[in-house]
Amino acid sequence: MTKKENNQFLVVLLLGLALSLPGCTKKEPPPPPQTPQPKPAAKPSPPPVSVQQQASSAKAAQSQFDFSSKKDPFKPYVAEVAQGKPAVGPGKGGKTEEVLPIQSYDVTKFKVAGIIVGMKENSALIIDPKGKGYVVKQGMLIGNNDGRITRIASTYIEVTELYREENGRTRKQTTRLVLSQKK
Repeated sequence: MTKKENNQFLVVLLLGLALSLPGCTKKEPPPPPQTPQPKPAAKPSPPPVSVQQQASSAKAAQSQFDFSSKKDPFKPYVAEVAQGKPAVGPGKGGKTEEVLPIQSYDVTKFKVAGIIVGMKENSALIIDPKGKGYVVKQGMLIGNNDGRITRIASTYIEVTELYREENGRTRKQTTRLVLSQKK
C-alpha cells in the first residue's frame, strides 16, 4: 500500500467508527409540568408629574453628589512654587507657604539608599523618615534649613546649610550623608 492509500484507509476507518458508536446522549426524564401562577394585579399608574416637580427632583439629585471632601485626582503631588515668591516653610522665619516634601525634614533624618556615579550627572536615591524615596542631583534643595546638595561622591552626599547665628552672622555647615553598607 502506498502512503496515499494508507491515509484514505485511516480516514474511512475513523468515519466508520464515529458513525457506529452511539452518541453520548443522556436521557433525562422530562421536567414536571409547571402549574400556572396567578398573574399579579395591575398596579395603578402614578399620577402625571408636573414640569416644576421634575425640575425640583433634578436639583435634589444633583445636590446629593458632593465632591468637596474628595481628593482632586488632577492636582499634582508636588506643590508648585509661585514665581516671585520664595519657598519658605515652617522652619524659615515662621512663614507658612507650601514647600516640597523633601524640604520638610532635617537633613540628618534622610538615609542614602543608592548612588549612581559616572554618568552625565551623579545622582542619588535618598529616603525620608516616612519611607518615601527621592532621586536627587547636585544643586537641589534638601532639608528644612534650605540645605543645598553640593557634592555627590561614590560613597556619600554633601549637603551645605546656611545658619544665621544670634549675633547676625551667617554660618555655613556641611553635613555628609553616607551610603549605608550592605551586610
